Amino acid sequence: MKIFTTEKIKEVDKLTTERQHITSFELMEQAALQAFLWLVHHFHDKKKVFHFFCGVGNNGGDGLAIARMLKQNYYDVHVYVVPFSKKLSPDFESNLERLKECNLKYEIINEDADFPDIAENNIVVDAIFGIGLSREMDEWIQQIVQKINYHQSFKVSIDIPSGLFLNRKTSIAIQSDVVLTFQIPKLSFYIPDNEQFINEIVILPIDLDEKAIDSIPTNYYYTDLNEIKKRYKPISKFSHKGTQGHVLLIGGCYGKIGAMVLASQAALRSGCGLATVYTPKCGYEILQTASPEAMVITDENFHKITKIAFDFEPKAIGIGMGIGQDYETVKAFHSFVNSNTIPLIIDADALNILSEHEDWLKLLPKSSILTPHPRELERLIGSWTDDFEKIEKVRAFAKEHHLVVLIKGAYTLIIDEKNVFVNSSGNQALATGGSGDVLSGMIASFRAQGYQAVDAALLGVYFHGRTADIAMNDMGYEAFIASDIIKYLGKVFLELKT
Repeated sequence: MKIFTTEKIKEVDKLTTERQHITSFELMEQAALQAFLWLVHHFHDKKKVFHFFCGVGNNGGDGLAIARMLKQNYYDVHVYVVPFSKKLSPDFESNLERLKECNLKYEIINEDADFPDIAENNIVVDAIFGIGLSREMDEWIQQIVQKINYHQSFKVSIDIPSGLFLNRKTSIAIQSDVVLTFQIPKLSFYIPDNEQFINEIVILPIDLDEKAIDSIPTNYYYTDLNEIKKRYKPISKFSHKGTQGHVLLIGGCYGKIGAMVLASQAALRSGCGLATVYTPKCGYEILQTASPEAMVITDENFHKITKIAFDFEPKAIGIGMGIGQDYETVKAFHSFVNSNTIPLIIDADALNILSEHEDWLKLLPKSSILTPHPRELERLIGSWTDDFEKIEKVRAFAKEHHLVVLIKGAYTLIIDEKNVFVNSSGNQALATGGSGDVLSGMIASFRAQGYQAVDAALLGVYFHGRTADIAMNDMGYEAFIASDIIKYLGKVFLELKT
């Protein structure tokens, strides 16, 4: 699913009206109808009171149309117009006129007006500003936003929380419980800086022209189940362990062998035919007991990895999980990357080693996958002032070094030399030790099975997050641990077949 800028969203709207032979007002009605249906489905009680705050642009027009539909269905609706400009959009004016059809009156909210009384069990619908906001809101409108945020009522934003920018950091906006956005997701919804403004996102289909969407280029994508199904390759009935890919996982040190247990089990549960673990001698009995399906090669050292040597050619290698940063381990890592040509998935301390030796980045095979958490990422690319700058710095870093880089988080971003992909799955249950080791094992497994680097990353990240979504029905957030990711992988594979 494509993510567009403001200009490109407007272009899609224009092409839709032209190709479907409808007016912009009729397109607005389609959007309003979908939002109305969602509201009715979630708020059955017609004693609920709705308070609509509508600007004077097209977002306000959406709000007026939804308010009219609710009123026509006997809901208690109050409308407040926020005149942020003297210029009214034509579709807003048309919808303002149509309020007369259902005898729905409105009030003007401006600098001098009293703010309305809103009870805690009321519903506030925010339709002040849409995607076109390009400058800070006037101070008096910021005060209205602050008053809306102050109230404990349930808040629904239409298309985007008013005050939120699509392409830069936001200081103040409506703090929405739900955002009902129209068909095209927005990048600003999925970055940590905007967490306080968005609790839940609902993407509503409004019948935008699919050919128009396909024809407009972008470098930003939202990865949902449909996208994963396009990239997933079912296993042939004639497959065997030799054709399903052999993955090598290198890591572990004394006290951190569990990382390799998790990574190896995750790799095998993700579909690779064979998995071998290279680890210090202290990990041998642990791995042979905990992961009997995996093969084990040990370093000559008991406590740590000091030399990386193996006599076969795996299809992909995952390295760094629990490996530590001992001097001899760092030397072994350098010697390995200096001669290796096999696709790499690099995690944990291997990333920290690279951040201390930036010139080693040029030794990595093209399309190697880096999976840093935020602190590891900062060590690699330096600090950033906001999430938009962070994304651009990672894009430049990935392009310079020909890599695929993950920005792990609530919505993990997968960035290659050209594109940014926003993952749709997952929740806060994944904030648990070992989940990163599991993810690296999964991505390495998909890479070994023959997936291109970006596809392996997309599948690994989506599957990883989806296990936590499915598990929530059984255990909630707090009880979920890294090994549960592995436990639920099979259910994600089954979803792909429905």
